[in-house]
Amino acid sequence: MSVLLDAAVQAGPAVRSVPALVDFPFAEGYVTSVIAVSLYVSVAAVALSTLFGVPVAIAMGFADFLGKRFVKSVINTGMGFPSVVVGLLVLFAVSNRGPLGPLDLVFTREAMIVSQFVLATPPVTAISLAAITGVDDAVGDAARALGGTRVDTALVVIKEARYGIATAVLAGFGRAISEVGSVLIVGGNIVGSDGVSKTRTLTTAIQLEARQGRYGTAMALGAVLVTLVLLVNAVVVRLGDTGAVNR
Repeated sequence: MSVLLDAAVQAGPAVRSVPALVDFPFAEGYVTSVIAVSLYVSVAAVALSTLFGVPVAIAMGFADFLGKRFVKSVINTGMGFPSVVVGLLVLFAVSNRGPLGPLDLVFTREAMIVSQFVLATPPVTAISLAAITGVDDAVGDAARALGGTRVDTALVVIKEARYGIATAVLAGFGRAISEVGSVLIVGGNIVGSDGVSKTRTLTTAIQLEARQGRYGTAMALGAVLVTLVLLVNAVVVRLGDTGAVNR
């Protein structure tokens, strides 16, 4: 027994000298739960943004109304809206004194979805609108010349703009998955006693690890986040190349 203790003591400095990059002070299931929460919140928020933003872009692309330029400028401004301000507004809305107080959404994933929805909707709407209005007028003229109705013409134009719309959705996902300020405010960065994430995402986990000086751990989590973002960008590039070839 004494031999084993001596060996452990002698090995102690060697163990402590192992680079921090391979030191993962995580409970079992921690990393997978953080990734799962990040994907759940971001995908749900972007899905809602798509259901709201794309129809708005289609309506604005095919209709002329008073104040259209103002609405477009508001959407474009929303693309650069500070995330911490969005987080504060959502936190106020879901607080006990806010309009959504009875729903008890403080420090929940649902509140994080609302926050990311607000942030992802402007880019989804603006890029979709740019894709629709960027379609050559000759496409719509050809559809009308062939006897197509307004609905038929709109469907043809939307089909031509589908790659731009897909890019808009993926851009919204990129904005959501990389968000830290608003989700930290409305989600609370909570982990359960079992070490499983409740409202902690990859970005908030990276922020926490870096603040505690565990830079190697933060970099490892950052690598996971960068990989997800690169996958999204690869899909965007692939869609763009496919659209260019088909045209």
